[in-house]
Amino acid sequence: MRPLPRLHAVTDADVIAAPDFGVRAAAIAAAGPAVALHARDRTAGGAELARVAARLLALARPPEAAVFVNGRPDVAAAAGAQGVQLAAGDLSPADARLVLGPGWVGRSVHAVGEAETAVAEGADFLLVGSVYETATHPGRAAVGLGLVRAAATLGRPVIAIGGIDPARAREVRDAGAYGVAAIGALWRAADPAAATLALLAPWTEAS
Repeated sequence: MRPLPRLHAVTDADVIAAPDFGVRAAAIAAAGPAVALHARDRTAGGAELARVAARLLALARPPEAAVFVNGRPDVAAAAGAQGVQLAAGDLSPADARLVLGPGWVGRSVHAVGEAETAVAEGADFLLVGSVYETATHPGRAAVGLGLVRAAATLGRPVIAIGGIDPARAREVRDAGAYGVAAIGALWRAADPAAATLALLAPWTEAS
């Protein structure tokens, strides 16, 4: 199985509907295997999500970026995606793996107990957040760096999400995060390619 990407570019319905979605996806994917593009739209049915995943795969394949599908291991398997990202109401990691087959299975967690359960259920990595307050989830309290540190002790890669910018990417790396995920900081950036490299810098500069 290919290495887990360090940077996860998570979409939402507004990102997907933007007229320059394909251009921005290609710019983010240009960073190559360090990047995963996430097909995520909780309002979309399976067929529409599959179309989004297929489009992302076509854009990601030349630079060898990865594509993950959120919430639908069946769509991920059908599309040939490299992984699936699960929320609390989705299948367990163990059940999702039966559907997906080979590939990365991640689980979103917001507390230490959720992280421990996800690991026990077979999650390959943990998406931890929201680490900082974010406009994507207004009113949700930030979990802070403490949860990143605690999750990082459980033996699975931690991807930090929520209010991440380049400076905060360094903070979460120093707290033990394997990588970061973002929506607005990537998809709504003036220069998505430059934003991608800036968020990856704490890991690429250390390598």
